[in-house]
Amino acid sequence: MIVCILNRVRYFIFFVFILLFSCIFKDSGLDKTVKHTRDLAQILTEGKIVAVTDFTSINYFIYKGEPMGYQYEMLLSLATNLGVKLELIAENDPKKALKMLRNGEVDIVVNDLSGIDVMAKPYATTSPYRQTNQVLIQRKRNSNGDNTNSVIRITNDLNNKKVFVKGYSTSAKALKDFVRKSNVNISIEEDTDYDSEHLIDLVALGSIDYAVCDLAIAKIQSTIYSNIDFETSIGSTQDLAWTVSSGSPDLLGKVNEWLSIYTSSAIYSSIYSKYYDNPYMAIIIKSDYFYATNGKLSVFDEQIKRESSQIDWDWRLVASLIYQESRFNPTVRSESGAYGLMQFMPVTAEHFGIEHEANPNVQLKMGARYLKMLDKYLQDIKIPDSERLKFVLAAYNAGYGHIIDARNLAKKYGKDPNVWDNNVAFFIQNKVEFYNDTVVRYGYLRGSETYRYVNEILERYDHYKNIIK
Repeated sequence: MIVCILNRVRYFIFFVFILLFSCIFKDSGLDKTVKHTRDLAQILTEGKIVAVTDFTSINYFIYKGEPMGYQYEMLLSLATNLGVKLELIAENDPKKALKMLRNGEVDIVVNDLSGIDVMAKPYATTSPYRQTNQVLIQRKRNSNGDNTNSVIRITNDLNNKKVFVKGYSTSAKALKDFVRKSNVNISIEEDTDYDSEHLIDLVALGSIDYAVCDLAIAKIQSTIYSNIDFETSIGSTQDLAWTVSSGSPDLLGKVNEWLSIYTSSAIYSSIYSKYYDNPYMAIIIKSDYFYATNGKLSVFDEQIKRESSQIDWDWRLVASLIYQESRFNPTVRSESGAYGLMQFMPVTAEHFGIEHEANPNVQLKMGARYLKMLDKYLQDIKIPDSERLKFVLAAYNAGYGHIIDARNLAKKYGKDPNVWDNNVAFFIQNKVEFYNDTVVRYGYLRGSETYRYVNEILERYDHYKNIIK
């Protein structure tokens, strides 16, 4: 009996020790277990792939209201190849991006991490999609010779210099490898808050003397700053790749198979040239309407913010709707007679008592009122808060009556009239086949356009939320 009790006590102590050790291990930040991993089959079943990338002047940004970027377009091509939707998260800190992958929040990390040791579990890197070199960013000697920095060509001359680099990046890895192999004493200032473009800014403005970054980024930034030099290479050529979970072998195999074909295609060559060999990139980056870490969507941003606040809508959502309607052009006219930023039809303008071709401020004010009115109508017929936005956007495009028709069709054919996806949306999308039904009162609608309208506004809104804070 005593032996039995002692054994139980030992077991209890051992169990408590294991629990305590487990907590200490996790709290130390050493826990590298994947909490939830989706492989290819689940991605295909659920119809979306979730990726994380950084928002920079090349990889992912917004220009004149449109999401763009090298990595963004590559990911769109991958999603199209898989036949799924792309859901994109923006994160400039590579450590946080990898943590998202480890936690199962994303399926793939697209932050140029091949120079970092991510080969061990729980990570796996894809085949390389391109190669790069790291270069020293420094200021050129002024024509009058008053620059205190001599341009460094022999890398040993970096001895006892302070060099800045983006933390936990390919550039940082290359610089550390260079220091280790060459035995040069360099003070490395590494910070994940600084991206390469920002470091180049600081060198050009004289705030720091030296930085290391990707050659391709340096080439683009040199078109903005004439006083930077990037001719001195640091280390050897690196392969760049994406990162997936080691628990997603089928996804890894599929991405590698796709990359082997895609990177040899004309489509990829066009995308690469668009962002890396495009002389107009400097013009884009200098534009007031280039948005990576700051900028504008349009000249009407402040008015959009003001009117959106009056109806308690996120201004970025209203801006996405306006981009869909007019690309922020206040004088555009559609074939159907709709006019202006928010594309008022003459009958709608008359309802609100304004001129059809009213000035942009009036257009925005009345457009916000119309959205609020539609929202109230749909709230009155008990569309729940979680669903109502999609109904409002559809009603703005197609008219309230067509939404009522689609809800009546949903009721008749056993769908939920208060749910958009796969329910009311189905009858909007296919109303050309149902417009003669007895429950339809408002006639024919080319509803596939309305369905696409809702999806595109919300997808663009997600991009705006990613980058515009």
